[in-house]
Amino acid sequence: MLICIILICIMKFLNRHAEMDRLERLMRQAEGGLAVVHGRRRIGKTRLLLEWSRRHAGLYTVADQSAAEIQRRYFAEAVAERLPGFADVEYRDWRTLLLRLAREARVAAWRGPIVFDELPYLVTASPDLPSVLQRWIDHEARSASLVVAVAGSSQRMMQGLVLRPDAPLFGRAREVLDLEPIDASYLREAFAPASIVELIELHTAWGGIPRYWELAASLRESVRLQIDHLVLDPLGPLHREPDRLLIEEVPSALEVRSVLDAIGAGAHRVSEIAGRLGRPATSMSRPLERLLGMGLVRREVPFGELEKASRRSLYKIDDPFFRLWFRVVAPYRGPLASGSRPSRLRLLGRFWDDLAARAWEDLCRQRIPRLAGSTLLGRLGPWGPAARWWEKTAPEWDLASESLAGGELLLGEVKWSAKPFSARALERARGELAARPAPHLPSRYAGLSLVRALFVPEVEPGTRPARRGNGGPLVVTADELL
Repeated sequence: MLICIILICIMKFLNRHAEMDRLERLMRQAEGGLAVVHGRRRIGKTRLLLEWSRRHAGLYTVADQSAAEIQRRYFAEAVAERLPGFADVEYRDWRTLLLRLAREARVAAWRGPIVFDELPYLVTASPDLPSVLQRWIDHEARSASLVVAVAGSSQRMMQGLVLRPDAPLFGRAREVLDLEPIDASYLREAFAPASIVELIELHTAWGGIPRYWELAASLRESVRLQIDHLVLDPLGPLHREPDRLLIEEVPSALEVRSVLDAIGAGAHRVSEIAGRLGRPATSMSRPLERLLGMGLVRREVPFGELEKASRRSLYKIDDPFFRLWFRVVAPYRGPLASGSRPSRLRLLGRFWDDLAARAWEDLCRQRIPRLAGSTLLGRLGPWGPAARWWEKTAPEWDLASESLAGGELLLGEVKWSAKPFSARALERARGELAARPAPHLPSRYAGLSLVRALFVPEVEPGTRPARRGNGGPLVVTADELL
């Protein structure tokens, strides 16, 4: 049984050291400046900004969907904690409020940071706010040497406010931080002690989303029992999580829910997705682009092909938790609502090995460019991004990656098993891998030395993984990846 012993507050802040270093560097800038922090919901933006603000006695504020007048009042009351008397008057608009904030902060020699979290909610209520912020950051905030951060989960809104070339705040930010899921290598630290298989199963269930890690770590249960308690049980806090995330987008993203249902059910080509929905394929561009922007779906093309030029694109649910939810929860709401814990676990068991195999395969591809030089495969690299390769009826390769030095091409087969691989099973799999034809890649890959590798979670005690130079593919275990 998996035992989680790490404190939640520590776990939530794993793997954010590089982002914190950049925010700290901004605080050291004499003239201040603007930071933009964005990323999908539950990714840990709030935790990062709260930690940063606390280090400097800064001001953290988070917006809601109330009226503009109420939002300004709440903000003024928060400012009053740092600048007494600030909330004693009503502010008729944001410009008046921000001008006084810069003036009083300069008198008090207080530089912030000032954090506007969930900025899209403020802008929805006050559409003129982006242009007001632009002028304020360029002039009054700069004169007062203020350090300001804006953050938001709505990718569409943040693009329109900050990240597009025509956005009001484009080019103003000294730091733009797009938070990614926590790297899988931190699973060991967050869920110690845990076996290799448990680590992969944790990745299968929760991906790299800090909020889900936090909830799972509070339960002293196996991964499948965690899933039942948090997700499968209709009373679980994550039972309707995807619907909530889509509703919380600004504007709401519920219109793309049916696209996620289709992809989760196994439709991966645009024509297949459109066919499941009874819609023309030409209508799929906008919802797919939105899902890509939200970080919930990825576009996959065969290794060696340019994404924009490829005609063999597949769309996959990128987040492991969403993949599990749309495979197990979405199609079986009725049985889950009326079933017992044993029946829910039996339902999960029908799909678990396939979900774990996919998550393990994804994890292998993610870790290839980050392999440490202390591992054999790492020493043969460093390696570039890894991707699948497929072509009609030709044998598929689970991952392919070119060494950054350009001399070698890694070709990998990924196999999943909850039990350690025996020496006999490894030799059989290595023989099959050695006999598999190399992929038909563009001419720029011609002449590269091929490195074939078999990726397995773990091997039986006493079994020595195969090394290069013994006439067959390498064997790479999860210990080397994590």
